[in-house]
Amino acid sequence: MRDTASVRGHLPDENPGFVGRRTELERVSAALAEHRLVTVTGVGGVGKTRLALRAAHRAAERYPDGAWWTDLGQLDGERLLVALVADSVDLADHTPGMAATGLCRRLADDRLLLVLDSCEHLAEPCARLVAELLAAAPGLTVLATSRRPLGVAGEETIALDPLPPAGPDALALLRRAAGEDFPAAGPAGEICVRLEGIPLALELAAAQIRLQSAEAVRDQLGSRLDAAPGARFDLLAHTERVWPSRHQTLRAAIGWSHELSTPLERLLWARLSVFRGPFDLASATAVCTGGPLDRATLPEALDGLVRASVVRPPDAAGRHRMLDTIREYGATWLDRTGEAGTVADRHAAHFRGLAGRAETEWHGARQLRWYRTVDAHHTDLRTALDRLLRTDPDAALDLVGSVAFAWSCRGRLREARDGLEQALLLSEARGRVRARALWALGVTLVLQGEFGPAQDVSERCAREARHAEYAEPAGAGVGTGAGAGTGSGRDRPGDLTLDAAALAGLLALTTGRPTAAHVVVGHVLDAARGGPADSAARLRCHLVRVFALTGLGRLAEAREKALRLRALCEELDEHWTRTALEYQLALTGLLEGDPVAASGHARAMLEGTRRLGASLGVALGLDVLATALAAAGEGERAADVSGTGEAYWRSTGQPRRGLPGLRALHEKYTDTVRASIGEPAYEEIFVRALTGLPQDGLDRALRGPGQHG
Repeated sequence: MRDTASVRGHLPDENPGFVGRRTELERVSAALAEHRLVTVTGVGGVGKTRLALRAAHRAAERYPDGAWWTDLGQLDGERLLVALVADSVDLADHTPGMAATGLCRRLADDRLLLVLDSCEHLAEPCARLVAELLAAAPGLTVLATSRRPLGVAGEETIALDPLPPAGPDALALLRRAAGEDFPAAGPAGEICVRLEGIPLALELAAAQIRLQSAEAVRDQLGSRLDAAPGARFDLLAHTERVWPSRHQTLRAAIGWSHELSTPLERLLWARLSVFRGPFDLASATAVCTGGPLDRATLPEALDGLVRASVVRPPDAAGRHRMLDTIREYGATWLDRTGEAGTVADRHAAHFRGLAGRAETEWHGARQLRWYRTVDAHHTDLRTALDRLLRTDPDAALDLVGSVAFAWSCRGRLREARDGLEQALLLSEARGRVRARALWALGVTLVLQGEFGPAQDVSERCAREARHAEYAEPAGAGVGTGAGAGTGSGRDRPGDLTLDAAALAGLLALTTGRPTAAHVVVGHVLDAARGGPADSAARLRCHLVRVFALTGLGRLAEAREKALRLRALCEELDEHWTRTALEYQLALTGLLEGDPVAASGHARAMLEGTRRLGASLGVALGLDVLATALAAAGEGERAADVSGTGEAYWRSTGQPRRGLPGLRALHEKYTDTVRASIGEPAYEEIFVRALTGLPQDGLDRALRGPGQHG
């Protein structure tokens, strides 16, 4: 869940180095006011992204439902295009239908600005998606950046040229990037002219000025740009998409930066091109070492690339990134070295290992840290999965099985389901890896409301768990990661069987069969050794049993067991189960007629789901809080929280749902407060919350009694 600023939506922070472009900015702003699709075109490095971002920030207030940014540069194919756009507009789509359908439904009634950055490598699928979205959402405006137009009917194209080479803006950019106040006449002005005012080329030159001098950089550029075309950096002549024949200066500038780099820096540049998203030093080291580039020499080479502006400086979390144009240059060199496949395999192996460690750490004090790590590296985990689906389906099954539950918690149900179904189809692996993937797929299907397919997967998961824990020789089919334990002496169920039971119990609960849920998990827990602290699978089974007791009306017993489990989770610093237990305790409080206690537990649940970025959990928590407030007679606050809850439900792509007992209570108490404060007053408050900033509504909901002034 993103924090929202004063305007609904999400835009990256602007680059403080933005210079000039006043005329172009006015053109884009005017075009956005008159056209529903505006595409800024131009060669790589000319500043399309910066201009679009500045224009989006300026225009954001005109769109009641916000301005939202999608960076398409991280995709290397169209398969995840819709999922990425959906994620960028905070649609944690839980629906099982066609992906574009859910996105169209999300945007249908909104007035918002959608920015699609770096469309050129996906121009045709982007065009199809944009046309579909514009037809479905009359209030939608799209601002795109691309090296060529999308070709959609009604598209307004604005071609972005370089900065005037002899003008003040090019010199101002060079001054700011170099941190030096050059005179207009002299080497700096000559550099601007030689580099034709191309912003990226000027930034690369500024980096070299910081290392040398303006005079030295002018002389070096002169010797290269004045050379015959055949002597310029023609190694990339075949990549016409990246280096248009009409514009060779940027190509020469990047090639010049490449030549000025040390051999180790050039090698690292090439190998880093395998990363599609941000990377930290640990990941760069794991993927890029080899030969002369080792753990001792890599940090210095990385620092050199940062000084040369080839790699962006680390952000607050220590993550670097490369601009697409520079990364593409490095990828071409990687291909020429013959290392492309080897480095891609190392990249996939590294992120498979990271996924395995995240799964291992799920049950314990580092759960939240690893959950956020998986989220931060999502793009490269997907890149690794795509690689392994082509080269090693068994490893792909292991990777996606390790992270799919975290993806589902984060609201990425489509990606989890897509990856799991592909890997299960392609892989012939049996045992633990397959059982775990089936469990994760079953959970995903339940969260999507696909109960029929979930039942089939649940049964397959149980069979695979039995096969792994009882039919296979000891140690067979056991991968790395948590939950690999089996029953001692093969006479007791292990974690695979426990998780299969938890899945069956979850399915029973969500389809209104608490007795079946209680029986299935109770049978396995009674036969298994150990307590709920021993593994994540045991803890999940105990959680299902608590909810089953609640559904059976055994409220005192359910509350007592839930409080014990919550205390255990606090000792473990386990967040996901603790959040689910707060939901159960809130529901129990409502059923016992204690709305004040229910409100406290609901707020604790909301705090937890907000930390986890789980939009479905936030929606469920807001519903139980609204019900508790209504039960306490706080009609206006109940209407406000319920309206915010509806906004979060819409962000999941699903109608309101939840456990059957809560739905009945919600309807009962909502009818009561509607009558008490009057239907018009209730609707006014509800709609105001629904159309306001969801984060503001959540903040109001989290304020306790006496804090809502």
